[in-house]
Amino acid sequence: MSSRNGTGAGAETGGAGAGGAAPHAVLDPIEQSAVALDAYSRTVIAVAEALSGSVANLQVRRRTRRGQAMGAGSGVAISADGFVVTSAHVVEGSGHGVAAFSDGQETPVSVVGSDPLSDLAVLRADGGDLSPATLGDADELRVGQLVVAIGNPNGFANSVTAGVVSGLGRSLPVGARGGPRRVVENVIQTDAALNPGNSGGALVDGAGRVVGINTALAGIGLGLAVPINDATRVIISTLIRDGRVRRAHIGVAVTPRPLPPRVAQRLGRRAGVQIMQVIEESPAAAAGLRRGDLLLELDGEPVTDASDLQRLMVHERIGRAVRALVLRDGRDRTIELTLDELT
Repeated sequence: MSSRNGTGAGAETGGAGAGGAAPHAVLDPIEQSAVALDAYSRTVIAVAEALSGSVANLQVRRRTRRGQAMGAGSGVAISADGFVVTSAHVVEGSGHGVAAFSDGQETPVSVVGSDPLSDLAVLRADGGDLSPATLGDADELRVGQLVVAIGNPNGFANSVTAGVVSGLGRSLPVGARGGPRRVVENVIQTDAALNPGNSGGALVDGAGRVVGINTALAGIGLGLAVPINDATRVIISTLIRDGRVRRAHIGVAVTPRPLPPRVAQRLGRRAGVQIMQVIEESPAAAAGLRRGDLLLELDGEPVTDASDLQRLMVHERIGRAVRALVLRDGRDRTIELTLDELT
């Protein structure tokens, strides 16, 4: 766009010059880069300033095999009356802690509820009077979009890193060395630098809206965040109301995949999800689902991305026999499985 505008401006300058008007200045490439960098910096600065009062440094006391221990992470205020969202693994084994904000305010917090499947937890700050962040919609994100991560890596309060969305619809197996205990679906992948202590902090778009809760470091240059969207808003509301989320469990990690053209035409949709991992001793493993299967439907409902599958894992399906329609070796197969409850 810049080059086209530049060309257009040059043409207009030539025409204007012929007519006697003063020519317009055209920036050289170095000046154009400086202008773009300045705009990028202004965006990041504006986001950091808008969110600094909403992101807390969390210190929590955990129960471990060796007794009490202190843990740390980040949290995001979502209401003025005291609710704070963080990562479930930050408060695992903990019921209480302290939240410290950039304005010097420190307040005790208690765990209201935690959901391991989404890696989200809600805390309640004593006394309220917080500066809530504005929540956005991660479903509107595009790969390549600017995002800013705000948190407390390694105890450095309100640290800011910036990058882009480098992937969408990822699955994150999380658990012990013996095998993953759960799979966090539909996470956002970003190259904004994340470090220990960023977990529970905010991933923010260029408009200053929280679109994710930072959850993990996936490797050098890769961070993951749980999206803020309709599905996770329901989870957060349920945690506030009930303190827990009962979830059905299938036991697969998936990634979006385009459907073969003939299948897309027959079903009237373009995408399904490919099974990338089947958790041992899960309902999926017991039923015979395999890595590489393309999951098309579950219990008669179309599955086009990880969020579709996540929305189907409601407590009403716990213990129920459901049918999965998969594409395997170019042929449709219907596989019956009984979902259990995520523990």
